[in-house]
Amino acid sequence: MPSASTEASTTVGAVSATSDTSDRSPAADSRVAPGGPGYRRMSLALFLAGVATFALLYSTQALLPLISDGFGTTASAASWTVSAATGALALFVLPMSALSERFGRRAVMTASLVVAVTVGLLIPFAPSLGALVVLRAVQGAALAGVPASATAYLAEEVRPKALITAIGLFVAGNSVGGMSGRVVTGWVAQEWGWRVALGVLGVIAVGCAVAFRLLLPAPKHFVAGSLRPRVLGRTVRAHLGNPLLCRLYAIGALFMAVFGGIYTVIGYRLADAPFSLPQGVIGSIFLVYLVGTVSASTAGRLAGRLGRRGALYLAGGTTTAGLVVSLSDSLGLVLVGLVLITAGFFAGHAVASSSVSHTAKEGRAQASALYQSAYYVGSSAGSTLGAVAFHAGGWGGTVSMGLLAVLGVVGITVVGSHAARRGPVPVH
Repeated sequence: MPSASTEASTTVGAVSATSDTSDRSPAADSRVAPGGPGYRRMSLALFLAGVATFALLYSTQALLPLISDGFGTTASAASWTVSAATGALALFVLPMSALSERFGRRAVMTASLVVAVTVGLLIPFAPSLGALVVLRAVQGAALAGVPASATAYLAEEVRPKALITAIGLFVAGNSVGGMSGRVVTGWVAQEWGWRVALGVLGVIAVGCAVAFRLLLPAPKHFVAGSLRPRVLGRTVRAHLGNPLLCRLYAIGALFMAVFGGIYTVIGYRLADAPFSLPQGVIGSIFLVYLVGTVSASTAGRLAGRLGRRGALYLAGGTTTAGLVVSLSDSLGLVLVGLVLITAGFFAGHAVASSSVSHTAKEGRAQASALYQSAYYVGSSAGSTLGAVAFHAGGWGGTVSMGLLAVLGVVGITVVGSHAARRGPVPVH
């Protein structure tokens, strides 16, 4: 049975094979082990950070039909309230990772959440769609510090063999945040409108941010670096020159393009005939995010059993099945399709994200930041393209876009498998 560490080198390509001897070194032994009180505090803190991040990042997604009506605009125009936030996050995640190398992961994550929740309390008062889009962009830029720092923090503080599980819990927090934000705003908006809904979500995010700061242990293995642009540039170029990392970045982007496109448009589909669901019920549809919590947190066991490459194939196949099933005009089958899409996405994301952290032996924060940049570029592009495809071809158009993206994931993984058989890729 291949281990998680050895399988990382053959997920979508190859790097020089190394055994997981780091688990036996004194430095690794002093890291947090699963099951201890420090591990539980750390896991809960980053879980809450994930909740706040995804609740705020996608806070407008379930409300897009109401925002369209409120400002008298189209679905594709309203979708920019999602794309602006995710696009700004993609743009700022690399600079935030550099700041985390200098000032510490915990400090950057704390500052990011403080700014993001403050902007979140201002967003309900946006006087126009343009102002709302600008505020969402600022919020997305602020939130960049959390994904830019979280996986690097875990990689430094948690024992290597527990890394996938720890990152899976953080990703699980993402799914809970995405779900709870949409469900809460959906029901609140049905009674009091989308502005009040966003205000309530902002208050909830404040509570998550405060709890995160109180719970997260001070780092014990972080070594501060300096803000040296030339060194940063060399590190980024080295990562972009690593075929394995680039394939992982592309896989994350494509998975997220599917997910972003589907969930940006699903509210419009369910509000229209033959479903004609009210806003509160549409928001409750996002309870299927709980499936993502399970699939992300079990991604480590899945990769251990099938190998990381096999786990990616399974995630892609599950997502494809969900896309096809969602074409039905039966509400029950649409829900089944969303469950499969969600499970496949979160499993694939957890495996790809942890593979990046495992592969990058130096400049780990920058490697994770590049993954997050690609991931949220995929989200931004998928949200916009999904809305455009829906306008042009209905739900079938959005599903077709998703199928093309999953085909890209499978193709990249196959190419990487052939590269792995040819031998290790030198990393300079």
